[in-house]
Parts: sequence; C-alpha cells; structure tokens
Amino acid sequence: MSTPPPAFPVVRTAQGAVRGVGSAGIASFRGIPYAQPPVGPLRFAAPAAALPWDGVREAFAFGPAAPQPFLGADLPGGEPGTAAEHEWLTVNVWTPETGPAGLPVMVWFHGGGYLAGDSSVPTFDGARLAREGRVVVVSFNYRVGVEGFAHIDGAVANRGLLDQLAALRWVQQNIEAFGGDPQRVTAFGQSAGAGSIAALLAMPDASGLLRRAVLQSVPRLYFSSALARDIASELAALVWLPADADALRALPPEQLVVAAGQLGSRMPKHADRWGAVADAAMPFAPVVDGEVLPQDPWTALAAGRAREVDLLIGHTRDEYRLYLVAGGLLGRIGAEQAAHALRTFVPGADGPAAYRAAHPSADAGTLLELACSDWLFRMPTVRLAEAQARAGGSAHLFEYAHTAGELDGAFGACHGSEVPLVFGTYTTGVANPFHANPPAPATEALGVRMRRTWTGFAATGSTDWPRYTPEARLTRVFDTAGSADPGPTGTRQAVTYPHEAARAIWAEHPMETLDLLH
Repeated sequence: MSTPPPAFPVVRTAQGAVRGVGSAGIASFRGIPYAQPPVGPLRFAAPAAALPWDGVREAFAFGPAAPQPFLGADLPGGEPGTAAEHEWLTVNVWTPETGPAGLPVMVWFHGGGYLAGDSSVPTFDGARLAREGRVVVVSFNYRVGVEGFAHIDGAVANRGLLDQLAALRWVQQNIEAFGGDPQRVTAFGQSAGAGSIAALLAMPDASGLLRRAVLQSVPRLYFSSALARDIASELAALVWLPADADALRALPPEQLVVAAGQLGSRMPKHADRWGAVADAAMPFAPVVDGEVLPQDPWTALAAGRAREVDLLIGHTRDEYRLYLVAGGLLGRIGAEQAAHALRTFVPGADGPAAYRAAHPSADAGTLLELACSDWLFRMPTVRLAEAQARAGGSAHLFEYAHTAGELDGAFGACHGSEVPLVFGTYTTGVANPFHANPPAPATEALGVRMRRTWTGFAATGSTDWPRYTPEARLTRVFDTAGSADPGPTGTRQAVTYPHEAARAIWAEHPMETLDLLH
C-alpha cells in the first residue's frame, strides 16, 4: 500500500532540490527549469543546460510560456522585469509517489500550431491521469513561433524540437526521483504536439528517450529548408529586416509575435509559391533540414527508424469542423469554396471527382470539411501508422467519434475535442469549449475508458484491440452512440478503417516534405 505524499514534498533533481505540493494523493511540482532562459546570447540557439541552484526551490507555480499570440485566457507566468519572466523552458510533474517506485511516465506535448501553446492550461492538469492510472505525468513548455521554429540564417534549426529533446533528457536524468521509470517513458501529444513527437521519432538524437508514443491528430506540416526560409523572409520583411538571427535579435520577441500574426493572414496571397501551405495559413512547422531533422516522419518510420517504439495513434472524426465553427463558416460554405478546397487539398488530377463520387449526397460544406480534414490531419495520421506497421513496428489506430455536447453538437467530434477526456479535466474556457463541466454521464464514462487505454498503453504497450496492419486496418472507434455492437462504456469494437474511400484515394500519393512550388 502506497503512502500519500506529504503536504510539501521535497525531491532532489540533478540541478537542485525542489519543493512541491501534495494534495488528494498526488504530489505536484511546477515550473522546474530544464534549460536556461533562451534570451540574450542564447536567443535563437540550442537550449543550454539549466544552471544549478542552492537550497530548496519552490515548485509551486507554472513557468511562463514562450511569447505567442494572446489565447483569450489569463495564464500564469513570471513577473515582468524579473529573471523568471524569461524562464520559458520549464517542466511540471504530477506523481502518486516520490522516491523510486518504477511507475510508467507520460510526457505531454501541447499543441498550438507551432505558433502557441502553454502547459499551464487547466485542461492539461495531470493530477487525475496520474491518480487513476498510477503513472507519473510530465508536461513542459517549449519555444513556439519565431523563437522556436522560424528558419532564419545564423540560427539553429528546429529550436522548438531541440527544446523538446532537452525536456526528454531531463526526464531521463531526473524522473526516478519522482517515482518514474526512465525505461518506460511515453510521449503523448495532440496536433502540433503529435507532430513534434512524430518528428522526434525521425531524429537519431532522440533514440532511447522514448519507449512508447501516443499521437493524436498528426498534422501534415513538415517544411523543406527552402520553403521555411522563404516564409521566414516574408515574415522578416514585415519588420523591415533580413531573416537573420543577428538582425532579429535586436527586436523584442513580442514584436515578432505581431509580425507572425500579420503573416498568417497574408499567406493565401503566396499560393503561387507555397501551394496548400498558403491556404492552410500556418507559417511554422518542423523543418526537414538534413541535420536536426534528417527526414520527414513517414519516410523515416517506413525505413524502421522508430521500429522499437510502440505507437498508439489516431484522429478525430470531424477534424476540420473546429475551424469552421471558430471562423463562423459552418453552414456558410459555397460551391466555389468547396471546389477550391478539393483542388488544393485532394491529391491527383482525378482526386476532386473521386471525392464527389465517394460522397454523392455531401453538400459544399461537407466536401470542404472532408478535404481539409484529410489533408491536414486524418491521412497524415493513418499513413504514419501504415509506415510503422510496414516496417515491422507496433501501431494501434483509433478514431475519436464522440460528438461534443456544447453549441447543440455543432463541434461534432472536432480537432482537440478528445483532449479533456484524456486528462479527465472539463474546466470551461478557451481550452475546452466542447464539453460541459461537469460533463454528461456518457462523456465521463467514455473519458474513463480512454484514460484506461492511454495509461494501460503507457504501462504495457498493448491495447484491447489488435495492432493496425495495412491489410486488415482494424481501428478502435471511441464513441458513445450509433454502434450496433458497443464495447465497454459504449466504445465500439475494432472495425475496418471507417474512412476507406479517402484512404484509397490517397493510397498512391506519398506523404512528403512540403516544398516551394517554384
């Protein structure tokens, strides 16, 4: 029988001792530096090891997020004008045990389009996941936007990915003291967090840092150096400077955040050079630079790069619905907009006609949503599972299909709507507009099932449905309604992949690094 942690537990890390807070059987530690603040001479550089400290550091508050657009929530951070203001690179830990206990470790990678994101968002609180699954949960902040991903001359490429590597190395070095097993580390993340994990799976420098990975809605975006550099040049032009680290270092990060926002709104004007990336209006992504990230994840996994890492990978049923609702476009898409989306995002000369034939009763809005969902998240996710399976690795595929209850179900099972169920947190606000607090009983029951799946996978690498194979394509559908043969708590049994028409259309078209058109 385990002993509850004390009210103010102290754990010694390699850099110094930290004091956390014990509550309801879980000890939490927040805002522990895993690298030095990336400002001054360290700006646009690889992360530098955190400096040691004397005495016991209070780990009561989250560290500040890297500069980013305002997300509509009052998030904690360091006081302006203090050293803590720039401590963007910190980790947080929730654990049912302090001291060696050998528990599985789950490291959360937040999303945010590589432009934003913050581990202090209440939805990402790891206490319930740690308590129910007896796992150690870790979250962290990394550089986003220009600071983390802009491909500029004189700067280290993929600084955000390098921050993530540094956080995983901190876990390897320190997690045993928090009750975790460094040999059973599972990365789990959604959207840009999942895309980051996929990139790490392709990076030789990440070998040995992960045993398992859960990837929720892997995005399509991995840029060539040429494309990323061209986008960075357009961004730097907005502040009348060259895309050079020495020049941009003279500007405060907040000014570059504003420029990135301006660029995002102007990207469609550059469709002649940037293709579908311009329409997606997402200026940042991991860069396949040949050094930090040698290959895109699909190529690397197909070659067996991550064969030893067990994967749990999936997407939501209505990925792109989130953007239609948020943009006030749901029910307002016309035939011309749908035709443009089919031309832009569906592969092959016959692709648009094939989509129309596969969905003969679909209206314009549905066709646009299908095309955007498949290009941006759904097919990239499925193809990553296929690459892992073909290389002899283990992958379990799922689809989240539970309709969110808010706004009379307008969100559907959209991008990000599964995250509150994974954490068991239903705080209302910008991070969870999908589910009521408290949630509907069916939503709560499905969340219990998903958390058992996630934590069980972290412990053993297995699930209660078969591995994905390109031949059978068995897929767990997480839902609470509409199933003739529901599994426990209403979760459907494994089925053949439910978006077979799209998968067949994409089958002959490889996923690859996105490049300049001209």
